[in-house]
Amino acid sequence: MAKLGKRTAAARAAFEGKANLSVEDAVKLIKSAAAAKFDETLEIAMNLGVDPRHADQMVRGVVQLPNGTGKTVRVAVFARAAKADEAKAAGADIVGAEDLMETIQSGKIEFDRCIATPDMMPLVGRLGKILGPRNLMPNPKVGTVTMDVANAVKAAKGGEVQFKVEKAGVIHGGIGKVSFTEEALAQNVRAFVEAVSKAKPTGAKGTYLKKVSLSSTMGPGVTVDLSSATAN
Repeated sequence: MAKLGKRTAAARAAFEGKANLSVEDAVKLIKSAAAAKFDETLEIAMNLGVDPRHADQMVRGVVQLPNGTGKTVRVAVFARAAKADEAKAAGADIVGAEDLMETIQSGKIEFDRCIATPDMMPLVGRLGKILGPRNLMPNPKVGTVTMDVANAVKAAKGGEVQFKVEKAGVIHGGIGKVSFTEEALAQNVRAFVEAVSKAKPTGAKGTYLKKVSLSSTMGPGVTVDLSSATAN
């Protein structure tokens, strides 16, 4: 077994025996143990009582974090004419139609969020095999297929986070930087948990929220008390 570095060993020792902490205590612990040379992301993992292989148990949605993500989001918009102008004015990084499609087909994907007006979807649909696996395909359920491209661009750049349950019934998300204040991170945690709670599908049976864990990009994780995570 590889020997642990001093920082990793110290971080693990700090977390040993700790579980089901309040959101505030978990955030405080993670911030104190984050020792990477870059501003790590606070990451959340939620175990849900769903089987996403069934359509009526799929969990998907979007949340506007009250304190943003701390990440610069590059936004691409499929639009023409006036809507293209609106997207550019709102701060979109890339705006186009057939030209943007060709750029993506060539393998050049220089954006983190893709938005499209409804009339562009037949064109965007040709990119499903490229954008789908990267979770970049525009979808009306999360507000990325819309005529209101200006607000969609502003939301994406202002701290909006999309979430989608994975095969094992787990949702992951980055919800801020460890350099944020403890209060700001705690608010983001509860906003994310609330959004996932409200997205409970009709087919979910039994316990929906099973476990919530927090960690930094390079650090250990710790479970959070559910009553604390769901407190307003």
